[in-house]
Amino acid sequence: MTTWDEEVDVLVAGTGAAGLSAAIAAAGAGAKVLVVEADERWGGTTMRSGGGLWMPANPVMARKGLADSAAEALTYMDEVIADVGPASSPERRRAYVAAVPEVVTTLERLGIRWAVASKYPDYYPERPGGKTGRSIEPEPFDTRRLGDWMKQFRVKDGLPLPVKNDDFYLLGRAWSSPDGFVRGAQLVFRTLWGLVSGKKYVGMGTSLACSLMMIVREQGTPIWLWSPVAELVVEDGTVVGVVVGGPEGPRRVRARGGVVLGAGGFARRTEWREKYHGIPGWSAAADGDQGTAIEAGAAAGGALALMDDAWWGAGVELGDGHNSFVLNERSMPYSIVVDQAGDRFVNESTSYIDFGHAILEHDKVTPTIPAWLILDARARRRYLFTIGLVGGKTMRENGTIVEAPTLAELATRTGVDPDGLRATVQRFNGFTRTGKDEDFGRGDSAYDRYYSDPGVKPNPNLGPIEKGPFTAVRIVPGDLGTKGGLLTDEHGRVVREDLSVIDGLYAAGNTTATVMGRTYPGPGSTIGPAVVFGFLAAKHAAARGSVLV
Repeated sequence: MTTWDEEVDVLVAGTGAAGLSAAIAAAGAGAKVLVVEADERWGGTTMRSGGGLWMPANPVMARKGLADSAAEALTYMDEVIADVGPASSPERRRAYVAAVPEVVTTLERLGIRWAVASKYPDYYPERPGGKTGRSIEPEPFDTRRLGDWMKQFRVKDGLPLPVKNDDFYLLGRAWSSPDGFVRGAQLVFRTLWGLVSGKKYVGMGTSLACSLMMIVREQGTPIWLWSPVAELVVEDGTVVGVVVGGPEGPRRVRARGGVVLGAGGFARRTEWREKYHGIPGWSAAADGDQGTAIEAGAAAGGALALMDDAWWGAGVELGDGHNSFVLNERSMPYSIVVDQAGDRFVNESTSYIDFGHAILEHDKVTPTIPAWLILDARARRRYLFTIGLVGGKTMRENGTIVEAPTLAELATRTGVDPDGLRATVQRFNGFTRTGKDEDFGRGDSAYDRYYSDPGVKPNPNLGPIEKGPFTAVRIVPGDLGTKGGLLTDEHGRVVREDLSVIDGLYAAGNTTATVMGRTYPGPGSTIGPAVVFGFLAAKHAAARGSVLV
């Protein structure tokens, strides 16, 4: 007979979006809940994120007059995700879309103030069912509301400003367009107002993590920090509890309804990255993203899927496997990205996951790790250059950022083939005059034009590379986290290879193989499913616990 140190209805592992959402849903269903976090600080990778949630047909966008429907959302998901196996089964897609209104409304009722990124399109908006405005995010959050609990937060990992996703596409051109300048001024006033009023506002992923934690604290749910899940306790094929590690030694916790694993992926586990991805990994994920929850679930019989994929993008190395994500810089005019032969290999303005996939695939043919972002002087002068905001001096010293008066000298300093670069720039400059990128279609999609300069004609994404000094930035296949993990069903239950359910075991977020498959349908496609399936899993576990009592 197992002896337990603690008994709850639902145990949740992780304090990112998946874990906190699960805790909220379970407590809302009347369950006794315990949250355990492996790290000494809470917030996970969520607080480093943009904080947006891709929530099709949600009530917030409906109130803004943005038309959408569940049928259109499912059509779009079918189009862009296609068939990737049970991780993105029709049942899981339907469950996700159907749960959106309840999840959004519940969190709103509990205190989250939602904002709509009304101009932010899906990443393939021209495909059937594609829309603009499906992404929502919390309004900036006053961290003073969490009091002393902020001392255990990953606050230094996030952006300490009340920035919203809907700010960035305009802030990128704050010095080159009237609407960009106005948005920059609004951010300044928003920040000053917080200081004057004695509040400490934060935005994006930091706001989301804090907003969710505020609800968890108000619900009275206990949270154990520095308490990793060391082992799942399995009896007769059913998960009945966990062994929690930590400084106090192992503690055995019974979970009558179930265990929800929402403890992230394996972005920081180098040996797994080498095994599944073929690279050591350059990630924006939290340092605790070691795949321990995936490992525990697999040890209990859980199947794995999509382990070879990640939420890829263009990254700049920051050291120790960390990366800074490159978004607007590669999309704005007067810039191109080339391989080491000096050739373009992708639409620079495409979605970040497609950009990351392109680097990895092209590297099999021509050395592309690293690739190089080439910037004309006007790109540096006219647009926000976030790459150099953190460690710019160090990046120049270690060759991550290279500057030269001529393209020939830039090629020499970066090791890029000078003849190839010269020919590529000449061809590209021709496209800037006609407004048509005949090689990769840059600027054709509404998504491309989201990060662009409308003042540049005839194509807002294309500007010639001809005015020095020139800048090159070393680009690697960075990521926001890993995509693969435990295989789950439409209720968030972990399943075996034969798709039979492991009773008592649930998972959500990057601990699982994502419903989004190998693509990224729109802004917030990582966090949206994490929140939704965290909710669905916890509700199912709470209901199961009430039946078993």
